[in-house]
Amino acid sequence: MGMGMGVATAQTSDPAVRAVQALLQRGDLAAALARTEAADVRDAELRFLRGVILMDLGRDADALRSFVRLAEDFPQLPDPWNNIALLHDRAGRTELARLALETALRNDPAHRTARINLGHIHLKLAAQAWELAALAAPLDSAVQQRLDAVRALLRTPAPDR
Repeated sequence: MGMGMGVATAQTSDPAVRAVQALLQRGDLAAALARTEAADVRDAELRFLRGVILMDLGRDADALRSFVRLAEDFPQLPDPWNNIALLHDRAGRTELARLALETALRNDPAHRTARINLGHIHLKLAAQAWELAALAAPLDSAVQQRLDAVRALLRTPAPDR
């Protein structure tokens, strides 16, 4: 998980999803992934879990493809968009992360994790803007203090949510 960014996870009573979650709790990512690969393409929860497992395995490109396909098939769901944003952020594509989070929040304005993650992305964008401004000329002390404060915030790990 990227610093400060929260991954969205599936919560369900579906027995197939619970079986995958039990494998994950035991730390058996390979078996959990195999269970999700056999999932019905209409099962959004298992497909979502597959993306989360791929992220946990460090297979970010595969996870991104998985979440993008899920978002295409179920565009109204906010969680795939939140995790698309997380993956874009991990890869340094901050603007694409912002756009994905805004999509998640259009789908569910009360989505807490996406809202928190958008705040994190706004901090990163502010730091980037001030750093670019500093390339043209030294920053005045007030802006430099803001930049230093934002950098400090971005270095501080967020509490687990």
